[in-house]
Amino acid sequence: MEKVKLIKMIKNNPNAIAYITNPTDEIKLLAVQKNGLTLKYIDNPTREMQELALANNGRSIQFIDDPTEAMMIKAINDSWVNLEYLKNPSYHLIKLAINRAGWAIKYVKNPSEELQLLAVRKNYDSIKFIKEPCASVQEEAVKISYDALRYINSPTPQAELLAIKHSENAITFINDLDQHKILEFLKVNSLVINYVMNQITKDELEQVLKEALANEEVEEKYVRDFLNCSYLNQNSDLMPMDKIMFIYKYGSKKAKKIAVDEKLKML
Repeated sequence: MEKVKLIKMIKNNPNAIAYITNPTDEIKLLAVQKNGLTLKYIDNPTREMQELALANNGRSIQFIDDPTEAMMIKAINDSWVNLEYLKNPSYHLIKLAINRAGWAIKYVKNPSEELQLLAVRKNYDSIKFIKEPCASVQEEAVKISYDALRYINSPTPQAELLAIKHSENAITFINDLDQHKILEFLKVNSLVINYVMNQITKDELEQVLKEALANEEVEEKYVRDFLNCSYLNQNSDLMPMDKIMFIYKYGSKKAKKIAVDEKLKML
C-alpha cells in the first residue's frame, strides 16, 4: 500500500496499525502519537515511541517493559489507576499515587500503616480496599466519616465508639449489637436512644445518663443532644423524663451550665 494511503489511514484510525505488516518507524510513531495505546501492537518499540505513547495516554505504561522512573511518574500523574500497571513500584511511586487518590491503595499488597493512613485521609472510603486495616487507620477513617464503619469487617471497639460519637446513625453498621455495646454507645452519644428505645430499661438508661452527665468533662454536644432528644420528655409513653430536673439532680457543674444556657434559648 502506498505510503500516503497508509499515513492517511493511521491518521483516521491509529488502531489500523494492528493490521499492517512490518510498519515503518514513521507509521509507528504516527500511530502512538494519535493513540498511545496502539503501543501494544508494536514489537520492540523504541524509547521515542514509548515516550510519545505515554505523552498521549498514561495507560500505555502497561505496554512498556522497562519504563524509567520518569515514565512511571508521568503515568501516575496522568492517573492514579495506572499504579495497577507498574511492576514492583517504589514506595515513592505508591505514595504519589495515593496522594492523588486514596483508592490507589487497592493496588498495593500489604500496605504499611503509613500508606493506609495516607489513603484514608485522602479518601476515607478507601478503607474498603484494605484487607485488615490497622486500629489507627480504622479510627482515622471513622473520625472523617462514620460511614467508613460499613467498610470495616472487624472494627475495633474504639473505632465503633468514635463512629457512634460522630453520629448515632453509625449504629446501623454495628455487628453483634448487644446490651454492653448499647450502654457504652449511650455514654458517648445520647441520641443512640433513638435506635435502642425498646432494647433497654428506664433504669439502665438513667444509670448511663447519670454517669455521662456527672462527668465534668462531658461534651457540650452531648448535653444539648440529650436536652433536645424528642424521645425523652415528660409526656413520653415509653420513658417520661424531666431532662432539666435530671441534670439539676445528677449533672456536673458544666452540664448544669450548658442546660441553663439551652433553657434560655427556648424562652
